[in-house]
Amino acid sequence: MPAHKKRKKKTSPHRSPQHQAAPAAPPVIVDRRLMEQGLGTITRLLAEQGFATHEEADDYLQNLLAESGGKLPEVAPRTPLEEAQEVIYQALEKKGRQRLNLARKALDISPDCADAYVLLAEGTKDPIEARRLYEQGMQAGERAIGSELFADPTTPFWGYLPTRPYMRAREGLADVLWFLGEQDEAIGHYRELLRLNPNDNQGIRYKLLPRLLTRGDDAAARKLLDQYKDEFSASWAYARALLLFRRYGQGKRANRALLEAIETNPFVPIYLLGLEEPPKKLPELIEAGSPSEAVEYLVEGVDAWLETPGALEWLAPLMTAALAQVLEEEMPDLLDDLGSLGELDDIPGLPGQPGPLQFPRR
Repeated sequence: MPAHKKRKKKTSPHRSPQHQAAPAAPPVIVDRRLMEQGLGTITRLLAEQGFATHEEADDYLQNLLAESGGKLPEVAPRTPLEEAQEVIYQALEKKGRQRLNLARKALDISPDCADAYVLLAEGTKDPIEARRLYEQGMQAGERAIGSELFADPTTPFWGYLPTRPYMRAREGLADVLWFLGEQDEAIGHYRELLRLNPNDNQGIRYKLLPRLLTRGDDAAARKLLDQYKDEFSASWAYARALLLFRRYGQGKRANRALLEAIETNPFVPIYLLGLEEPPKKLPELIEAGSPSEAVEYLVEGVDAWLETPGALEWLAPLMTAALAQVLEEEMPDLLDDLGSLGELDDIPGLPGQPGPLQFPRR
């Protein structure tokens, strides 16, 4: 397979203003946790039947949906914890004080409701208080899951619905610990979450990798890259390029990896070079190869680039040359996605223009 692949060119038909399609309505953003409510209902329905095979259970559900017009019947919670979790689903559809009050109501019903602590932690601006709440959420999740399942290496964490609130609480705790400067403890939690769920449904690897690079733990970062070697995201591509530069310096290996990263997502260097200011509000939806993915990567990954000696001097000319090629090939599409990029001659730090590059920081 060639090391440097051409990006597939996209077509952008030119339309007159009167023939342009009306702008699409913004997508409705639904909290992913709400999607688990239906899974909880299915779990209770199947528990009442005691099917011996997956095929029997699937046939039962298909017949049930057909008879009810595609809607799941309501099934009453069997335990205080299940009742509390239903209150959490109500809270997820609310904001502000209403959400927090429902979270407290859930804890009144069951003190083992880890998601209630997660919502309360998300609702505070005090990181110390958030840490306390996430820790309580972890403890609640441990009680809810039970020591036997924790001790069983075959327990499908995240795949088994009752484990998810615990894992959310642990992720939240790791995030706030990192913010508070307790990096070793934070990384320990991230690694344990990946051990429990190697499939990484939470996307923990996208936080752990740039933080390992920021700490200068290149060996651990390379190991994580290899663990998810089929990953094709901008995070993986740019991290691989930076690691090669750190290990071998400027040369064919690092340059090739950086060119491949730019082909994976050309918007990362657009932001890094100051051609476009990143949005102040983080995107709700992430699309591979798009500005939204570039912004998501920069939030976690920019510090590792800034703190690598010599990286900026290496980045500017190579990124500029590669970006010029990408822009020449796909300028209409990039302009549609990003807006006007300005004049290249006016960008500080590019050839012929003195001055440092301005990197976004968060």
